[in-house]
Amino acid sequence: MMAAVVVSPMTFGIIGCGKIAINHVTALQSIPGVDVRAVVDVDAERARGFAERFGIPAAFTDTDEMLASGLDAVTVCTPHTAHEAGVVAAAQNHVHVLCEKPIALSLNQADRMIQATERAGVRFGVLFQRRFWPPALRVRRAIEENALGTPIVGGVVARFNRDAAYYAEPWRGTLAAEGGGVLMTQAIHHIDLLQWFMGPAVRVTGRVANLAHGELIEVEDTAGAIIEFASGGLATIQAGTTFNPGLGAQVWVSGSNGRTVSLTEFPEGIGITDLWTLPGEEEYATVYRQGGTFDIPLSDIHRNLVPFHAQQIADFVAAIREDREPAVTGREAVKSLEIVQAIYRSSQAGSPVDLRMT
Repeated sequence: MMAAVVVSPMTFGIIGCGKIAINHVTALQSIPGVDVRAVVDVDAERARGFAERFGIPAAFTDTDEMLASGLDAVTVCTPHTAHEAGVVAAAQNHVHVLCEKPIALSLNQADRMIQATERAGVRFGVLFQRRFWPPALRVRRAIEENALGTPIVGGVVARFNRDAAYYAEPWRGTLAAEGGGVLMTQAIHHIDLLQWFMGPAVRVTGRVANLAHGELIEVEDTAGAIIEFASGGLATIQAGTTFNPGLGAQVWVSGSNGRTVSLTEFPEGIGITDLWTLPGEEEYATVYRQGGTFDIPLSDIHRNLVPFHAQQIADFVAAIREDREPAVTGREAVKSLEIVQAIYRSSQAGSPVDLRMT
């Protein structure tokens, strides 16, 4: 009879007790040897309620106080504007840290976060759980196996429905707290997949506008861009939160041999292969149907993503135990942020923006 595998205990804390923190605690508490010991939130009642709900011993309102309590790692589930503070505080306390996307509001913030964690010698990961979708892994594998040749053209089409109820949370739709609109909060997941498939981006030409939500938000609800890649490839991005009903998102890539592969997120949180033209493996999916489910509650979207949050969080735990880089490092997460920021800059300047090829 084989002996059970023994793993060293690892203590975690959670910074921020909002909706997405439910995915984190659910994933962490399912991993053998992981003990979620503490949570922190600026709202004391919310922190206590979250801790009681999930059987967590300690609730704090001060991040430094929680970090000083003796933790191995934390996850950061705060609004975008607080990502830098949480990650840097973890690094200063020599605590490994996994942060929700986007990595930060700006490239300067992201650089400081990466530098702080590297100086401290702690692991730093960023949540892009859609990379763990089987269709996304299938596309990536096809590219790595040269089944497409060189990816030469691709695109993102993200057509979401966000209404007044969604933007009722005070931080949503504000430049100071969210850093942007559809690009920063929704489409950045699909931009991350696009650049993961196409390779390093080198130049961006973009335009953003607020065309339907002017009374609700101060950031963009509509965006379009052309991305140029180091390979010579080109891709387009169109994204919006103005669609009613929402129609999900598609990420597609076509290679130098003419073959095309694609995945669609519909309904939100669920990824499927919708187009696959490799010989002998052809798939053509019909995504929409009359009477089908379109817009679903945000809680259901998060629930759909739980298994993939769990996979990425489990990878992060394994990375700490195995002393290796996590699946999505801080340096990797900067790439999608740089594309988004370049779209904003290009829109303001009315001209292309060259990227630094992080």
